[in-house]
Amino acid sequence: MTIATEAVVPDRLTELAEIKALAVDGPDDQATARQHAKGKLTARERIGLLLDEGSFQEVEALRRHRATGFGLEDKRPYTDGVVTGWGTVHGRTVFVYAHDFRIFGGALGEAHAAKIHKVMDLALAAGAPLVSLNDGAGARIQEGVTALAGYGGIFQRNTRASGVIPQISVMLGPCAGGAAYSPALTDFVFMVRETSQMFITGPDVVKAVTGEEITQNGLGGADVHAGVSGVAAFAHDDEAACLEDVRFLLSLLPSNNRETAPRQPSDDPAGRLTEALRKIVPASAHQAYDIRAVIEEIVDDGEYFEIQPHWAANVVCALVRLDGHVTGVVANQPAAFAGVLDIHASEKAARFVQFCDAFSIPLVTLVDVPGFLPGVDQEHGGIIRHGAKLLYAYCNATVPRVQLILRKAYGGAYIVMDSRSIGADVSLAWPTNEIAVMGAEGAANVIFRREIAAADDPDAVRAQKIKEYQSELMHPYYAAERGLVDDVIDPADTRSALIGALAMLRSKYADLPSRKHGNPPL
Repeated sequence: MTIATEAVVPDRLTELAEIKALAVDGPDDQATARQHAKGKLTARERIGLLLDEGSFQEVEALRRHRATGFGLEDKRPYTDGVVTGWGTVHGRTVFVYAHDFRIFGGALGEAHAAKIHKVMDLALAAGAPLVSLNDGAGARIQEGVTALAGYGGIFQRNTRASGVIPQISVMLGPCAGGAAYSPALTDFVFMVRETSQMFITGPDVVKAVTGEEITQNGLGGADVHAGVSGVAAFAHDDEAACLEDVRFLLSLLPSNNRETAPRQPSDDPAGRLTEALRKIVPASAHQAYDIRAVIEEIVDDGEYFEIQPHWAANVVCALVRLDGHVTGVVANQPAAFAGVLDIHASEKAARFVQFCDAFSIPLVTLVDVPGFLPGVDQEHGGIIRHGAKLLYAYCNATVPRVQLILRKAYGGAYIVMDSRSIGADVSLAWPTNEIAVMGAEGAANVIFRREIAAADDPDAVRAQKIKEYQSELMHPYYAAERGLVDDVIDPADTRSALIGALAMLRSKYADLPSRKHGNPPL
């Protein structure tokens, strides 16, 4: 017996096409023109730049809110002001949501939040990175506490996904009030100059409460958060460049914490000599140089991706490739404050170490540090607690860890910069290394202060004692003789030595004690 089936009525297909066109096109041409006039792209234009061409699969494009009151019942646009779905970046799955400022100013309501919750849950279930393209006016005031609850659901999911999948926030417009806490919970924040701002309370509130007058960009613009607060990792001049860097960052990251970052074969030989390093780093511990030149010489093709380059410049954190394998580099920067560790540098490096460990990215630490920054402001600001963050991050890290001491490594800062005593798997040093409790001048003044004070020629005695301390305790083989450095190497062999150590450690397995979680010095 044959059962007759009725074909889809052509009118229904026409209706579907019209509805989907409304969802895709947005409210009207004027709204799009207004967005472009601000120097901003639309949500779908941004997604088009982020994802591989033709790969975007949208979910809940036809979702509409069900709120009433304040005229909302008469304004129910499709998408409810947020575009959600997934696609690919360099062929790998990535989930995305993008606020559409043309609809309700991108403000979040119940339906809007539900869409974001869904795509966040899908990203976690699929084990794929999540990118949020933020351009919204905060909570939808007309929906009251329901909108606030929607943000709570986002924050909870950000936290649950932390360390499981990479989360990247791209700020492409305003982000005020509680909405700013979602980007703060993610791994990396990108911002665009002039068009994106983040703050808890805006300029009007600040003026009313404190009397201070400031612009939106002065309060929470890209350069403020990239260079002063440290909230943003990157600041760009335009959206296209920003989204291109997001794509590049994703190419360096694993999809989730159960995978390793994709390897990219390189024509740069693993055994390439790095003879330039013999000249880049001055032998004198008092001469400055740019650690980036060292990194460029060591890594594949001289290419590295620096994280937070404008904040806490005295430490450099970067993702690089060594023999095609993604590696995290933490390095003191002698060109900025002599490479000293302070509150901000400790926080910056600690968060980077923690991220690399969460996603199984090996760590190389380049050490040239005179110590922790002294001063009343540092002590009162909590340098002990903040410095302990970096110490905790390294001690807690189970990924392969290789330390390389270039020149000076003094005091507690030497320990904190991934020394053998806190768990570095391999420690290497150049012949220029100086590992000590403090510099020779300071040490001699402490140890021989009475003898120097009683001498007929204190300066001559001081100079003699400095040389004596250097020859006894600060010669380049002192730590190697005691097993605290595995090998002292020619700087020209640095690349091959690091690649060899990391290859040996690639199958490293380390387990932490059974516990719910630690209690780091937040």
